[in-house]
Amino acid sequence: MREKILEVRRLGRVAYRDALSLQKELETEVIEQRKTDYLLLLEHPHVFTLGRRSKNDGVLATAELLRKLGIEVFEINRGGKVTYHGIGQIVGYPIMNLSPDREDVHQYVREIEEVLIRTMGDFDIEAFRIEGLTGVHTSEGKVAAIGVHIKRWVTTHGFALNVNTDLSYYNWIIACEGEPVTSMERLLGREIPLAEIEARIVENFEDVFGYSSVNSASFFAASALKSSLNAENAEASLRA
Repeated sequence: MREKILEVRRLGRVAYRDALSLQKELETEVIEQRKTDYLLLLEHPHVFTLGRRSKNDGVLATAELLRKLGIEVFEINRGGKVTYHGIGQIVGYPIMNLSPDREDVHQYVREIEEVLIRTMGDFDIEAFRIEGLTGVHTSEGKVAAIGVHIKRWVTTHGFALNVNTDLSYYNWIIACEGEPVTSMERLLGREIPLAEIEARIVENFEDVFGYSSVNSASFFAASALKSSLNAENAEASLRA
């Protein structure tokens, strides 16, 4: 069995298009080399993403309102419907080789949920799964969404955890199955530094997925990412 090596990149605030480009670059590397897996942890400016099961009525805001609110909209190849990414939210993109010992999509999603449930427990938040739904839930609503894409058993996309998130942005979409949403800030009654949450996510990710070696680094987004201006390379179309 190969040694499981994970490189964690804590990128700070990153434009959605740039994160797509970086995921594609690392996906190609992992498919070709099958050596190092990656976990990208970052924060996005306001954006709505439309997964493969999205419908045209999933975004309720008009194009004019989207421009006023500073929200971009992307159609992407992950599973699921419409979700929101924005300030105060931790987004995690694992780019992992699931072959040969984890060739089970449902198991992979359950393990991502387990990472986040353990992380919630570290902050005395009781979180759980709901049968038939994807993501992590609390008594006050869904706190984390999950949507993944897998190519040749290498993963992209991932999870979004509401930490200090402005939940009003969810009013402009029909999120996933339409369930209520919440945040760690609302549940705890205080803001939490994102770096503090990221540290717990990394530890729980390492434990759940059984990595033998973890390399962690922080990057300035401007120097860590290559901007991509071509929608075909990013596999996303930006809609006004």
